[in-house]
Amino acid sequence: MTILETFEKRLRKDPKTIVFPEGCDSRVLEASSRLLAANFLKPILLGKEEQIMDAAEEAGFNIRGASIIDPENYDRFDEMVELFTKIRGEKGMTEEKARKQLLHPNYFGTMLVKMGVVDAMLSGLTYSASDTLLPPLQILTTKPGRTIVSSCYVLDRANATGENTTLVMADCAINIDPTEDELIEICADTIICAKAFNVVPKVAFLSYSTNGSGKGESVTKMHNAAQRAKAMYPMELIEGEMQMDAAVSPNVARLKFPNSKVAGYANTFIFPDVTAGNIGYKIAARMGNFNVYGPLLLGLDGKVNGLSRGANAQEVYTMACITACGVED
Repeated sequence: MTILETFEKRLRKDPKTIVFPEGCDSRVLEASSRLLAANFLKPILLGKEEQIMDAAEEAGFNIRGASIIDPENYDRFDEMVELFTKIRGEKGMTEEKARKQLLHPNYFGTMLVKMGVVDAMLSGLTYSASDTLLPPLQILTTKPGRTIVSSCYVLDRANATGENTTLVMADCAINIDPTEDELIEICADTIICAKAFNVVPKVAFLSYSTNGSGKGESVTKMHNAAQRAKAMYPMELIEGEMQMDAAVSPNVARLKFPNSKVAGYANTFIFPDVTAGNIGYKIAARMGNFNVYGPLLLGLDGKVNGLSRGANAQEVYTMACITACGVED
């Protein structure tokens, strides 16, 4: 099965609901039309009903059956304000400030997830990454046993014979310079995510050094984190530190990291910091002609993900299915 078919199958067994803060966007409307026809993931659109219906009619998409919520006229808004004020009270959030901030669609949508009104939220087509990711980071707690929220991107492509290559890369969006402990947590959550995409993870902790060939603070961090993760999760294939060429080229791996079960065949990559991760996944995606899914938020006690502003309707539809299912369940 393709990635999309995998998640569609799960939703058919257990239908969900998902809120789209950008209710008037034509890509959301097209994806919502498809979801309504499929009948396993109900879209909830935020905005003025008249504006959304006019936009759908103009674009030629049938969204009859979708729920539309206007944040300015939501019957549970007072309850939402009270909960939001409680959550953000230590940060100086007052009721007056809460009422104003909750009119922002991403804050409102995240609170719908927090209150259990919807199962998931997907946003980012018209917002910056920070405007998309900040509300869930402020409102939703980390999962039990987790101390941070991280992110990963899944890259997928089919070759000429139809065989798929799927790669998983983390953390590319959230943690600027993760510590050893945080890298281990990122690794654990990324392994779970990889398995949700039917990937048998072979995890490489990346560096500018391979198996002790270089020195430096970052090298030490990646080496130590890899060895500790390997000890903590002995049933998983984890190796590091290593350079990217050693991670993906069997010929290079034989020279630089002999006898490794990961080197040369890695498909799950842990980066030393967000700069390397963000640059790395974009190079791979653009130059390797991959489909990209993400950023997928990991370690978060709620199903919320972001979209690229350049995403098309097909990507919105696929990410909606992925988000509603969750990648850590």
